Amino acid sequence: MTLTTVGLLATEPVSLFEFSVVAEIFGIDRTDDGCPPFEFRVCAADPSRPLATKTTAPGLTITATHDLTGLAGCDLVVLGASPIEPDGSPIRPVPAEITDALLACADAGATLLSVCTGAFLLASTGLLDGRTCATHWMYADELGRRHPHVIVDADSLYVDEGRLITSAGTAAGIDACLHLVRRELGTAVATRIARRMVVPPHRDGGQQQYVDRPVPTPSGDSLAGLVDWLSDHLDEPHTAASLARRAMMSERTFARRFLAEVGTTPHQWLVRQRVLAARELLEQSDLAVEQVAARVGFASAVVLRDHFRRQVGVAPSTYRSRFAAVG
Repeated sequence: MTLTTVGLLATEPVSLFEFSVVAEIFGIDRTDDGCPPFEFRVCAADPSRPLATKTTAPGLTITATHDLTGLAGCDLVVLGASPIEPDGSPIRPVPAEITDALLACADAGATLLSVCTGAFLLASTGLLDGRTCATHWMYADELGRRHPHVIVDADSLYVDEGRLITSAGTAAGIDACLHLVRRELGTAVATRIARRMVVPPHRDGGQQQYVDRPVPTPSGDSLAGLVDWLSDHLDEPHTAASLARRAMMSERTFARRFLAEVGTTPHQWLVRQRVLAARELLEQSDLAVEQVAARVGFASAVVLRDHFRRQVGVAPSTYRSRFAAVG
């Protein structure tokens, strides 16, 4: 797909954080930093009326730039968080005109991405029937009850179903949007945007939404330092035993703590970070695949190709031909 025109569908009351996430990624001109330009449209059923926001600050509103016809021709349509009652039920039914507009976008080949409870709006169209989706863990059960044909993943940060991408609460929307940018425009562009936003350039969608992060103790046994060190030493061999020793923990304690703090196992984290580093080298260097594998810590090009295909969906050579820097 191309990714040049992005439409954000705003529904009342507008959740400001989710709105700002999408606007920050797609609504700011970063061409001076080597990022491609996006045409960013804020669309609503009635753009003549300012939309109330989900905040206690009186009078704070959002005014759309387009009506629903502005969604036509968009490569990406983002559905912000839908208004949800405390019991997890939508505040009001989805107007037929919004459903029709979203179905028309899907028929035209647009990618639809929901942030947080925007999955309720997307599910109401029927497009998620038979597919897996993510939403905020607090509302996952309610989404499943209201839409029994949707497979709700209450754990993942985001789920990529090709033309349909759904994400969990708040910051997971950043992850999903950057994932899409990376998928369509390459690692370099996603990393530049993430750097400007001062956020991690990549969190895998399969990581847990909610991790039991222990309160740091005076002994300073948080794993943040270890993770930073690993990021700079991906090319070296690592085992559970060697990492546990470096963290000054038993292997069992280390495995439990890593899962609690990082949201995945040490092995899974290492593989994902090595694939991410390989993507960057494939984009920005002319190293042979065998050399790339060695640089990022895989035992051979065969191992790299296997993990690369599983995570990215294409062979390293195909990825390079698509995203290699020109000039």
